[in-house]
Amino acid sequence: MLSGAAAEAVALVALAAVLTFAMAQPRGLPEATLALPAAVLLVLLGVVSPATALDQLRTLGPTVGFLAAVLVIAHLADQAGVFDWLGGRLAALSRGRPVRLLGWVFVAASVTTAVLSLDATVVLLTPVVFTTAVAMGLRAKPHVYACTHLANSASMLLPVSNLTNLLAFTSTGLPFLAFAAVMGLPWLAVIAVEYVVFRGFFRTDLVAVPAPAAPSSPATLTPEVPAPRFALSVLALTLVGFGALGFVGVEPVWVAVAGAAVLAAPALARRRITALTLVREASPLFCLFVFALGIVVAGVTGHGLGRALMAALPTAPTFTGLLVVAAVAAVLANVVNNLPATLVMLGALGAAAHPGLVLAMLIGVNVGPNLTYVGSLATLLWRRVLAGRDAAPALAEFLRLGAVTVPLALLAGVGALWLGLTLGRGWLI
Repeated sequence: MLSGAAAEAVALVALAAVLTFAMAQPRGLPEATLALPAAVLLVLLGVVSPATALDQLRTLGPTVGFLAAVLVIAHLADQAGVFDWLGGRLAALSRGRPVRLLGWVFVAASVTTAVLSLDATVVLLTPVVFTTAVAMGLRAKPHVYACTHLANSASMLLPVSNLTNLLAFTSTGLPFLAFAAVMGLPWLAVIAVEYVVFRGFFRTDLVAVPAPAAPSSPATLTPEVPAPRFALSVLALTLVGFGALGFVGVEPVWVAVAGAAVLAAPALARRRITALTLVREASPLFCLFVFALGIVVAGVTGHGLGRALMAALPTAPTFTGLLVVAAVAAVLANVVNNLPATLVMLGALGAAAHPGLVLAMLIGVNVGPNLTYVGSLATLLWRRVLAGRDAAPALAEFLRLGAVTVPLALLAGVGALWLGLTLGRGWLI
């Protein structure tokens, strides 16, 4: 059985291979295609003990279950016309003005990310925003870039906004509403920084000069869709349930499952969807990928890297300590992707870490991925969505925008977190 440096080396190679495969997805194969065999191999080689692997599965179980339920909720909301209705509202509220549209896209993307998670913003909102901008005769670039940036950086508000938050939620020791209260100020600060930078970075694209319509896009806006009241009501009640039921110990996964069931019932009764569709939309293979990735990351952190990182990280929630943790997390997210970076950082911070340090880590792994394509799987999905509409983003432009927004957003987010922790000491934490 492998141990020490040899085990660490094998685990690192396995992690690199799994992430490379997940990002490239050769021949369209699912991420789990390599991740599952890699996880099994690490257990067979003794790099990860069976007990540790089972611990990872138990720890990740509620998180993965929530992910599956939210993916179903997002699909059902889309089928109910929530995003078509939202596109109509964006068009009506912006009145043909690109700056107004950008502002409302910021609102829509931030709220969608916070409530339905970043995947809904990338996969469902981005196409609506693209179509709306082009149909209005506006340049779509600033608005679709806002979708991917806010899918990452606006995902820090609620425990349910991002898989990274769910993984770290228990480690903070905070109730649902306290988590939201502490992260509310950093959330607003980061969004404000992003908006200011976007106004300057895309100033030439935000002038009221019509852009040619893309061949694959409709030339005119579709009629405004009536508000899907039932779906919007279920989404609102589900969000309330996350906060209210947390006080009595009900985990978010069960609230999400209940919300998905209520949304699905009418569609199933009218045969608009099938049970097989719901299973497919829950993305079981991606859920298996998350389980396998957790085992692979356990192999990396259990043989030296985790201990080395633990020794290097601050232990006090001073402004400098919070900033260092956020910066390390951001860099790590762009090296190994934000999901494994979260698992690595949680292991390095340890079970006794101050909640503020865990929250600073979340700012890093959520804001940091806006620096490169590889920082977040959501960013890769966003690029594919646009490529399918002949509007693939330019890498150099994406990197330049990230180089401006990420450092400023990290500084603003951490500063706001430090201020909130200082003012709320003994009340929130």
